Amino acid sequence: MKISIWSVGKANESYIKEGVNQFTKRISHYYPIDWQLIQPSKLSEPLQIKKGEEINILKALTQTDVLVLLDETGKMLNSPGLANLIQQKANQSAQRIVFLIGGAYGVSEVIKKRANFTWSLSELVFPHMLVRLILAEQIYRACSILANEKYHHE
Repeated sequence: MKISIWSVGKANESYIKEGVNQFTKRISHYYPIDWQLIQPSKLSEPLQIKKGEEINILKALTQTDVLVLLDETGKMLNSPGLANLIQQKANQSAQRIVFLIGGAYGVSEVIKKRANFTWSLSELVFPHMLVRLILAEQIYRACSILANEKYHHE
């Protein structure tokens, strides 16, 4: 199984990039992983922006991809819960899990309906670049839980 993390937005600031790179390297010991930045739409109206981003996201998704959408309306999971979700998808022989961080206005209803799971990191709102770092760390933590390693303490 492969893990892909997609984010609508600009490249990471240097203070985020270092952490993201570190956790990506750690995750790669468990699963192949890649990142894809999706350029934000340059349109001005929120609905048009979401539609433009929707087109780019749907072009890149395959029918067999498991799409995990990060959205404030999603279900909250603790770290073992994320580990269980990843293990469940691996057990179902998923070829790729795509974790999607939407744009500034969120994602379209089409993308929400396409998602196999919608996950909320927190009731708090975070900058998108910080979400990338938090997501990378949580995926690494989930991998370490599944491997029964010491990183996660209960």
